[in-house]
Amino acid sequence: MTKPDSPDIKKPHRTVLDEQFEHGKSGFFSHIRAYFLAGVLVTAPIGITLYLTWSFLSFIDTRVRSILPARYYEQYSDLALPGVGIVVALLFFILMGWFAKNFLGRLFIDMSEYIVHRMPIIRSIYSAVKQVFETVMTTQSQAFREVVMFEFPRKGIWAMGFVTGATKGEVQRLTEDEVVNVFFPTTPNPTSGFLLFIPRNDLVFMDMKVEEALKMIVSGGIVTPPDRDGFAD
Repeated sequence: MTKPDSPDIKKPHRTVLDEQFEHGKSGFFSHIRAYFLAGVLVTAPIGITLYLTWSFLSFIDTRVRSILPARYYEQYSDLALPGVGIVVALLFFILMGWFAKNFLGRLFIDMSEYIVHRMPIIRSIYSAVKQVFETVMTTQSQAFREVVMFEFPRKGIWAMGFVTGATKGEVQRLTEDEVVNVFFPTTPNPTSGFLLFIPRNDLVFMDMKVEEALKMIVSGGIVTPPDRDGFAD
C-alpha cells in the first residue's frame, strides 16, 4: 500500500524548458521547433536584460559627457568605458548629500526653495515631486510595500494594487470609514494607472512581494507567483 504524497515534500521544479521538450512531438522538425523555442526562452531574457542595462548605461554616459568639459575625457575618447556616467552620477549625489548636511548647504537650499515657491507653476511641480521623494525614501514609509486585492470595477471582479499610504486630510474627513490610498496600475505599463481611495475593510492584504506583483502585472498574468500559504504544484 502506497502512502499519499506528503504536502510538506516539495516536488522537483519543472521548468518551461522541460515542458517544451516533453510536449514536443517526435520527428526531426518537431525537435528543431522544440530546440528553437528553448533557445528563445534561454537567450531572450538574458539578451533583453543586457540590452536594457547597456542602453541605460549609455544614456547616463552620454548625458554626463555632455556636461563635462572636453579636456577631462578627450584623451580617452577612443575608449568606451560603460558605467563611467553611473559612477560620476553616484559621486555627484553623494557630494550633494554631504553639501546639504552642512550649514552653507542648508542655507543654499533654503534660499533656492524660497525662490522656487514664489513661482506659480514651478512651485506646484517642485512641491509635488519633493513630497513624492520624501514619502518614498523615508525609512518608515509604507508606500509600495504592500500588495492588495480589491473588487474593481464591480463586485465579483478583482484587481490588484499597491498601498501608497493612509488617506489623510479632507478626503479622509469626508469619508465614513478608514480609507487607504491605493495605486491601481495598468497592464503592461505599470507606470500609468489610477489613484483609488478604498476603505481598509474592503482590501485583501496579500503575502505577495511587490516585485512579484509587478512581474504579474507587466506580463498580463502570464507570470504568476507561487502561493506561499497554500501548496505549490
